[in-house]
Amino acid sequence: MFTSNPFYILTESIAPIFMQVFVILMISLIVVGTVMDMIHKKNVKYFFENAKKAKKNATKVLSTGERIKVLSKTIVSDIATTSELGAGKRRMAHVMGMYGTILFWVSTVVMVFIYTNPSSTTPNIWPILWHAGALLTVIGGCWFWFFLRVDVYSEAQPWYRIIKADLFVLALIATSLFGLIWSYLQNMDLGARWDDKVFLVFYIVANLILFGGVYWSKFAHMFYKPGAAIQKNLAEADGSRDNLPPEAEGPEQFGLGIKREEPKHY
Repeated sequence: MFTSNPFYILTESIAPIFMQVFVILMISLIVVGTVMDMIHKKNVKYFFENAKKAKKNATKVLSTGERIKVLSKTIVSDIATTSELGAGKRRMAHVMGMYGTILFWVSTVVMVFIYTNPSSTTPNIWPILWHAGALLTVIGGCWFWFFLRVDVYSEAQPWYRIIKADLFVLALIATSLFGLIWSYLQNMDLGARWDDKVFLVFYIVANLILFGGVYWSKFAHMFYKPGAAIQKNLAEADGSRDNLPPEAEGPEQFGLGIKREEPKHY
């Protein structure tokens, strides 16, 4: 199972061109949904206007080398390891889900576009990455959904309470989970049985919900957060501080604050 390309096996009943068109359609849905979200929320307009204001308040002109240093640190720390979440379970669940999803999507594109030709042989690494990515996404996503969501962990809301913002994480988990089950049943060689075909349909529907629901879900949020992190760190480096008042001369002594106890007041 872990070394079998499920899309190559699928070519026995579906031509590769249909799979490739489907992937292109999903990418197009991401672009369209994100652009619609930007137009509706005016995020890009806000970022540019905020950057102009910050430039006027800057106390230091950053050199190219300093900008590269800030960008590199932001990518490694804030984006690649989600350091803003601190060292804990929430950060671990996010990292598992993030890297699992990246592995799952990248290996899908590679196997669909390169290794679905009848004469091609799929290197074992790609199916392994596909299955490992799906497993990481399911584990990280379920860990977050059932135990770490703020409304469940701190506000005593039931785990089965679903709102529109939950569309992204639920569709993400469903896509990976149905993909794993489909691959497993496919490798069982069930012959004329319908089991694997049912979960293939579930897998397709989950993808349509995930990528078709970009405008209504938190999918586009993934693109905004890196931009906000970069802008924040550049503002700290050039002294503009995102148009906030200057730092006080005294030491930062704020006490324990919210770290005094677990935030479970409901």
